[in-house]
Amino acid sequence: MVVIESTGISDVGRKRKGNEDSLFLDDSMNLYVVADGMGGHQAGEVASNIVVETIRDYMKRFSDDNSEVEELEDTDNSLSKDANRLISGIHLANKGVYGLSQTNVSYEGMGSTVSAVFFTEENLIAANVGDSPIYLIHNGSIELLSVPHTVLAEQAAIDPEGARRLGPQFRHMLTQAVGIGLALKPDVCETPCFKGDMLVLSSDGLSDKVTPEEILETVRNEQPQKACQALVDLANERGGDDNVTVIVLKVKDKKNKKSGLKGLISRIRNIFYNSSFK
Repeated sequence: MVVIESTGISDVGRKRKGNEDSLFLDDSMNLYVVADGMGGHQAGEVASNIVVETIRDYMKRFSDDNSEVEELEDTDNSLSKDANRLISGIHLANKGVYGLSQTNVSYEGMGSTVSAVFFTEENLIAANVGDSPIYLIHNGSIELLSVPHTVLAEQAAIDPEGARRLGPQFRHMLTQAVGIGLALKPDVCETPCFKGDMLVLSSDGLSDKVTPEEILETVRNEQPQKACQALVDLANERGGDDNVTVIVLKVKDKKNKKSGLKGLISRIRNIFYNSSFK
């Protein structure tokens, strides 16, 4: 059993007129989602809302151990059942956003990032599409669990020297986003979690302004609610050029039913897989 304490804030920032970010957090479901929308005429707001609502509604169907709920096809046998469910929720969101964009000219070309975390009794599952980061704070250090799907990040993975020659415009040029096409390959990580661990999910309105080291320093010195507000305030103090959305959560208690070895092996396998196919 995992006991989570969480808080979340979505702030318009200081330069934007509207907020195209969306978030969802529910400690009873152990589900946390951040989505950063894109597209004109409020289309980004529509896209990000579809993403969080679709994932929420799909995962909620399993929260009461409803045996009548059908699993979606195309599951990955290398992942746990819960990880496949989270990925299925992202694929459903992708179909929803893309379908609406094809039927309404006002929403043409809209899309969204998504970063989602789900806790099982043993592990945490982190999945993402796009560049909204998921950070894990464990034993005084911070680690990026998500995989940034940008031109710059993917170039850096195969040719660091060439990546340094790319201009800043490639930093947020996405190679994947929810809703811009039917093909989608979310990245997923399964790893054990421990009492005292903290996670930060955010849109790039935070990560563009605040370094991982500053995030670490903030969350380990404050409770989630104060830490979340402090991070939003810091991003706004440094310009607030974009919407700023942050979820900060802490594992308050964790009672393991099984050893974390299986989850650790799963995490190593997925890190190897993701590295091999970049």
